[in-house]
Amino acid sequence: MDSERTPVLVGIGTAMQREDDWTRAREPLALMLDAVYAAVRDSGAHDILAGAGYIAVPQGRWRYRNPAGAIARAVGATAATRVLASVGVLQQSLIGDACARIARGETHTALVVGGDCGYRLLRARIAGAWTVDSEQDDAPDLHLAPKEDLFHPVETALGLTMPIGLYAIIESAWRHGRGLSPDQHRARLGEMYAGFSAIAADNPHAWQREPRTAAAIREASVGNPMQAFPYTRALCSTFNVDQAGALVFCSAARARALGIAPSRWAYPVASTESNHQVPVSARAELVRCPGAAIAGRAALAAAALAVDDVALLDLYSCFPAAVEIYAEELGIPLERSLTVTGSMAYAGGPWNNYVLQATSRAVELMRAGHGANALISSVSGMLTKQAFGLYATAPPPHGFVNADVSADTARAQRTVEVVADYHGAGRLAGYTVIHERDRAPTILALVDTDDGRRALAGGDDPMLIARLEREEWVGRPVRVADRLLCPA
Repeated sequence: MDSERTPVLVGIGTAMQREDDWTRAREPLALMLDAVYAAVRDSGAHDILAGAGYIAVPQGRWRYRNPAGAIARAVGATAATRVLASVGVLQQSLIGDACARIARGETHTALVVGGDCGYRLLRARIAGAWTVDSEQDDAPDLHLAPKEDLFHPVETALGLTMPIGLYAIIESAWRHGRGLSPDQHRARLGEMYAGFSAIAADNPHAWQREPRTAAAIREASVGNPMQAFPYTRALCSTFNVDQAGALVFCSAARARALGIAPSRWAYPVASTESNHQVPVSARAELVRCPGAAIAGRAALAAAALAVDDVALLDLYSCFPAAVEIYAEELGIPLERSLTVTGSMAYAGGPWNNYVLQATSRAVELMRAGHGANALISSVSGMLTKQAFGLYATAPPPHGFVNADVSADTARAQRTVEVVADYHGAGRLAGYTVIHERDRAPTILALVDTDDGRRALAGGDDPMLIARLEREEWVGRPVRVADRLLCPA
């Protein structure tokens, strides 16, 4: 790659609002533009987006048809390729595509921006109202969508389509594999997330900046209800936030021409991703995520780094299982600092654009002298797709690497047949208890059948639920009858 076409990240911007009166809160597109203008100011070049050739936006909880088009018109980049990426497309994919286009000489400047106003939606819902956003009558040049459904048909048929339930099932299998009792495991989760909350307290862009104790995090209470055992609300992504993030990339040649000091540059060294999709219930090993290991190693190899050489690390933190399993696949001890933001639980997990917030914070810390490189992970679905972005203060030794490792992941991923109706014996592979407001708790479980398949089961027996939350049941013999989980 021509060194003049080396992509550099020169503008980072975030925006946040916390307006209790939803009628006065700004809509998501306005918040995204705030982030864009912040990134432009950060670059120091007011006209950097003039002539930008690529603007990409990940889908949020809004109905804009072409937000990239509206942003292009606002910043004077009307010739840009305008991209909208549906939920299920890795956020890192847009970053990788932006940098690859610059490296190939297809454009000199690219913008990736996303935002969501979940708090505005929440306040409107509390008031019994609906938000109304600006209407658009045009379409993007490119609309990216996942090739397959994130859920198995059996999961969908049984209503098991809430990510929290599937992640909590994975969590139980992880706990069992470490030989921890439910109480020991919950204690460890509380300690880990107490550390995250302390990092969020030092992050000026975090949604919640009050440090929390491990006990307050792990124990269910009126203000911290159990969601899906063992997850209390304080262990889950805080997605009812109004936040936006923007990243401005350009070629090294254009950065020099605009007079942007190299000390402000962050070099994208690698963007690696796996798009091989396997639904949770069809994974033979619930606690394995081979795509994370393969994509992570590929990113590190681009700079000949070991994971211990990484100064700043952010593991996608929608739920604890995502952090734990990514860490294990990369050989990272959980005692290490695993987030630059304070996690999605406390810094905020805006719908489908957290990676932009994490990348912005990592670059901010690199500029402040807190490390010469940063590794940012990305997840789509229920650990369904995996990706990494590696950044450094020095140019990449072999040019920017943009790699799709899906084929390698497909060879490494073991699967199992999932059956819709199973009657018989098996062993519990993973489980959770769902706690919903104004509803009795319910069991969700995956069972490894005696004939080598996987079945889904549920139930609402209070006595069994009490035992499942008190004792370790993963690995125990059980029975499934009429889709109900029963002791053997």
